[in-house]
Amino acid sequence: MKETQVGLNGFALKMTAVVSMLCDHLGKVFFPDCIILNIIGRLAFPLFAFVLAEGFLHTKDVKKYMLRLLIFALLSEIPYDLARTGHLFSWDSQNVFWTLLFGVFMLYLVQKTGSVGGQFVIVVAVMAAAMIARTDYSAFGIAVVFVFYFFYHRPAWKYLAFTVLMLLMGNTVQIAAIASVLPMALYNGRRGISCKYFFYAFYPCHLMILFLISAYLYPVVWQHILV
Repeated sequence: MKETQVGLNGFALKMTAVVSMLCDHLGKVFFPDCIILNIIGRLAFPLFAFVLAEGFLHTKDVKKYMLRLLIFALLSEIPYDLARTGHLFSWDSQNVFWTLLFGVFMLYLVQKTGSVGGQFVIVVAVMAAAMIARTDYSAFGIAVVFVFYFFYHRPAWKYLAFTVLMLLMGNTVQIAAIASVLPMALYNGRRGISCKYFFYAFYPCHLMILFLISAYLYPVVWQHILV
């Protein structure tokens, strides 16, 4: 992507995603009936997936990229389960770092595969793996990552394909994710402030903080931790 001075840089996109995610999780933990926070939260994953595809195409070492995602997926699982269910471990859903890891692994394999048929098989296989593993956003999350990678040089097709995916989800609230196209379209190709580990660490840390606050406000939460 050609760099320009105007628009939003990578740091601004990530901060937008973080604020959106925080609103979403505040709603889920403390205000489950607040649809506004849920709608705002729909912007987060598409923006993270967009930045992920950018990161994959520009990283010097894909394997280190995947290792970082794996480490933070492991570190985030307990905070994710605690914040979401109040239990230390839950197999019902796995945190979004697993989805992002699966996504990068898929792109790595796709890039190594020459045939369109082989690439199709890889995408479908990783989507199925995400469904089996019950990662956050599941197969649709993987499909979004692939769309942002495959149509990287064709912005109009990229945003159209993403919009179609959101409509196919059949979830009225999820359609709000289409609004994330605006900040994506304003992306200027520049990296911005470099503080990648802040964004990695923010995810498990904010989930743990939300859980601790909820446990303080509602002491009965502690009774479920080891159940």
